[in-house]
Amino acid sequence: MDANLKIPTHVGIIMDGNGRWATLRGKKRSYGHNAGSNNVDRIVTHAFNRGVKTLTLYAFSSENWARPKEEVDELMRLLKVYFKKFIKKVLKNKIRLFVMGDMSKLSPDIVKIIEEDMEATKHLTDHVLNIAINYGSRSEIVMAVNKLLAEGKEVTEQGISENLYTAEFGEPDLIIRTGGELRLSNFMMYQGAYSELYFTDVLWPDFDEGELDKALSSFSERKRRFGKI
Repeated sequence: MDANLKIPTHVGIIMDGNGRWATLRGKKRSYGHNAGSNNVDRIVTHAFNRGVKTLTLYAFSSENWARPKEEVDELMRLLKVYFKKFIKKVLKNKIRLFVMGDMSKLSPDIVKIIEEDMEATKHLTDHVLNIAINYGSRSEIVMAVNKLLAEGKEVTEQGISENLYTAEFGEPDLIIRTGGELRLSNFMMYQGAYSELYFTDVLWPDFDEGELDKALSSFSERKRRFGKI
């Protein structure tokens, strides 16, 4: 990969395709979610090694509760396992963990682990791994507006931005979606107003370091105008 490439500071990834990946192999969807979970460390490590400072991963949307209970339970189990082992890795590699989304619907044991991980890493500044769980962009915007109104403040673009989950991390320069779908699915719609978008047919468990490099190279070739000429 060209060392002169422009690397985005903040990358968001919609990790899609786990279920289809498993179905293609004659397995249950849970098999795909497990494979997708195992892929997270690989991509997180590679992204940070490439110079990305903040990586936001869409792990579980507020709409995902509508999936079959067996699948939701498996996703929650995988999240719990990931956060339990996460702390050792991040402290060693100076990665701050942040979770955005409404955690009130998560089980208390998962919330406890997440809060402990966030507290233990809040002083780390080299990299930020921001994981979206029970997250929806529309509800996030409503939350920000209601907070401004409750404080008696005028609702402005800047005010909304300052009250989003990502306020201290900045807006994503690049949003990647795996799995072939061409939509944002309620993911950082406010923050992503001028994000570069990259879509690939590669299913998330197969999205390896080389595929991430393709996305980063594509970003580097683009001219970001932000509405200007």
